[in-house]
Amino acid sequence: MRLTSSRCAGNAKKEKFVSDGRYRLGCDIGGTFTDFVLVNDGTGEFQINKCLTTPGDPSDAVEAGIREMLERTPGFMPEIDEIIHGTTLVINAIIERKGAKTGLITTRGFRDVLELGRELRYDAYDIFAEYPLPLVPRSLRHEVAERITSDGRVISELDGPEVQKVLSELLDIGIESLAVCLINSYENPVHEKMIKAIVHQAAPELSLSTSFEVLPQIREYERTCTTATNAYVKPITAKYLAKLSSRLESLGFKGKLFIMLSSGGITSVETARQFPVRIIESGPTAAVIASQHYGRMFEIKDMFCFDMGGTTAKSCLIQKGQAGLVSTFEVGRVQRFKKGSGLPIQVPVVDLMEIGAGGGSIAKMSKMGLLQVGPESAGADPGPACYGRGGKNPTVTDADLVLGYLDPDYFLGGTMPLNKSASEKAIADKVARPLGTSPVEAAFGIYDLINETMAAAAKTHIAEKGGNPNIVTISAFGGAGPVHAYGLARKIRAPRILVPPLAGVGSALGFFTAPVAFDLTRSHRVALDGADFNEIERLFSELENEGTAILQQAGKDEDIIYERTLMMRFVGQGAETDLSIEPKPFIQWEKPQIRELFDKAYKKLYGRTYPDTAVEFVTFKVRASLPQREFRIPPLRQADGQLVDCIKGERPAFSLIRKEYIPFTVYDRFKLFPGAAIDGPAIIEERESTIVIGEDAKARVDEFGFVWINLNLKDDI
Repeated sequence: MRLTSSRCAGNAKKEKFVSDGRYRLGCDIGGTFTDFVLVNDGTGEFQINKCLTTPGDPSDAVEAGIREMLERTPGFMPEIDEIIHGTTLVINAIIERKGAKTGLITTRGFRDVLELGRELRYDAYDIFAEYPLPLVPRSLRHEVAERITSDGRVISELDGPEVQKVLSELLDIGIESLAVCLINSYENPVHEKMIKAIVHQAAPELSLSTSFEVLPQIREYERTCTTATNAYVKPITAKYLAKLSSRLESLGFKGKLFIMLSSGGITSVETARQFPVRIIESGPTAAVIASQHYGRMFEIKDMFCFDMGGTTAKSCLIQKGQAGLVSTFEVGRVQRFKKGSGLPIQVPVVDLMEIGAGGGSIAKMSKMGLLQVGPESAGADPGPACYGRGGKNPTVTDADLVLGYLDPDYFLGGTMPLNKSASEKAIADKVARPLGTSPVEAAFGIYDLINETMAAAAKTHIAEKGGNPNIVTISAFGGAGPVHAYGLARKIRAPRILVPPLAGVGSALGFFTAPVAFDLTRSHRVALDGADFNEIERLFSELENEGTAILQQAGKDEDIIYERTLMMRFVGQGAETDLSIEPKPFIQWEKPQIRELFDKAYKKLYGRTYPDTAVEFVTFKVRASLPQREFRIPPLRQADGQLVDCIKGERPAFSLIRKEYIPFTVYDRFKLFPGAAIDGPAIIEERESTIVIGEDAKARVDEFGFVWINLNLKDDI
């Protein structure tokens, strides 16, 4: 495998990038850094790049990073077949409340759904519990008289003039986007379609989101919140994607631009512009998809994806080569790790869990006088104290630097030197002095606390999925992931760590392993005993036709693959059980077969089932996807050199076992060869990340350049 690298700072030597295959470019915008990976599918050659994110306009970093790559390798942009992009724009707009001024039209009597929610307290004993404010304030939520029953019957017709009056009032207030969510419209969207026609005629330039298109699914609160969220971020997403497309074209790009979905697939710009709520977890999902690919590649049964960047650390348990999908998640939590304290978004998303802070997370003293790390982050501007960009607060990266895990002269390949003295001063002033400890003890406290926080969350996440942390292989991604993976593995007693090539830009690389895909759902509640299977087949066919239309926007001609899922429950129950079924015509199924599938799945989840209790269909789901484009990591070139030739030197770093500085041998990852065996304590450096290996661990390099770290876990750890 040949790897080349450039940066958004410094001068890089120009080189020819061989043109004997189609190119693809992955670009992932994180909270601190924007990552790039350019791959030549014909040769397996990679070029990578990393630069600071520009929060004011993320497309600035995209253009700057590509221009830096063009300086090193001129002329590749016209030859790129596709660019795959992941962004934090949507989730940041929600968290920072920087979306559009949004109005809501809903059924009379349902104006306050966004505030009532489910009337559940996320903390039963906290009388001061706070809840996130709705994205649409009450003054911008208007009602219309109409009513449709849960089975789709119209019992109160919609009045067109009333809709025009309400729309006029909202436009006079100055709304920039409109959400429409009527009661039971998932079953019969006739009234929402009428409102859509009126809006297009009266205000064709107004951004519009209707629930029958965004989320035709039961549960009024979640459906309204999801539709309102889509409307809230739709204008800024459309503006950003238009600007990004224009900038890429100005650089010579003539291929197709794809956007990473939260569900693990990629989609066209047109679809992302229409449904921006689907790309909220765009970036972190890609690392999971990459980890899933590697798990299948090496036939690893249980893999724990650990992606730690500059702002957050995310995780996902992958079992039997498959990452789980969930249909609901939360954003903008008032209490970061408390379920129920955020805004519910009901779209398919890879089952990610935020398990801690990132490299830029700020360490400070809490009101109780205790050390606290995060959730505030220094981000890219001003960044950690060691960046020398005006940051005065100590961060996790500052602690890593003081502990010797990072080389101040080789951060980002030496193009972004770090100021170790600034880190020591920040830690001494803000942490060590208040605690009455030395700067080194304070730095270790920061490092150990964030590892402990992540370990506690990781063990909970793994246990909830029926896994065992003592048998998982941790796959480490992100600039900070390989630095902290060893410490995390010791905490959860995981025996093995896998650090793939280009781990520091793992999400950008993961885009290449994701298929073009889109998930569609529709609720239609009917008892199994009374269900018309012909009607269900028509519903599935409609969803598949919608999926076909969406995938055709991607400009692909391959055969479409359909996956069908039933969401069923016992009659009267409040939660559904997902059943994946063969994509054959539904009329070929027998009712006893469906019941048997349900009982089997329910018993596996809960230990027992109730064969005498009736069950019902609630929601039907289809995933439409195209055949996955082949992605391979070519083998490393065989080398006759010896391990001593890979050594860069030696430096003191903090031992987690001896609690003191000891000599760590430093290796250059790009010089490592297949079969290389490394005993800890050791540090393996590459331009985008650093791997830390303690003295109780051993590492080896395989034929593809993956670093496998095995820990010798003892009972006294």
